[in-house]
Amino acid sequence: MSSPSPRPRLGVSVVIRRDEMVLLVQRGKPPYLGLWAFPGGGVEYGEALAVAAAREVREETGLTVDIGAVIDHAEILPGHESAGVGGHYVLVVFAARPTGGDLAAGDDAADARWFSAADLRSLEMTRDTNRILADLGMR
Repeated sequence: MSSPSPRPRLGVSVVIRRDEMVLLVQRGKPPYLGLWAFPGGGVEYGEALAVAAAREVREETGLTVDIGAVIDHAEILPGHESAGVGGHYVLVVFAARPTGGDLAAGDDAADARWFSAADLRSLEMTRDTNRILADLGMR
């Protein structure tokens, strides 16, 4: 009997804005170790996407958020496009606003900070983070 084919992993990513700032986390684990990205992570079996998004934000940043609409998606495909990433990921990207908590990096995040558009120029970010920020007029 042959083994099952690998399957894409489902994840969520959350764009959190406050005033003219955006919240990013520095990835503390692969994929994209050391790069800045929106907080997010994997969806657990039976978990609604918006619930997963709020949970991942809380785990990575210490903040509670009000999850809004889906604003984008990202696909990380195996191969040269995702060198060093491995695997296949599909991310649903939500907008959110902070409602409470104290900002502190946790879980998979090595750091978590608010950035202005000017601050973003010097950051090494994932390709999709950069693209989404550009679409939002922040790059």
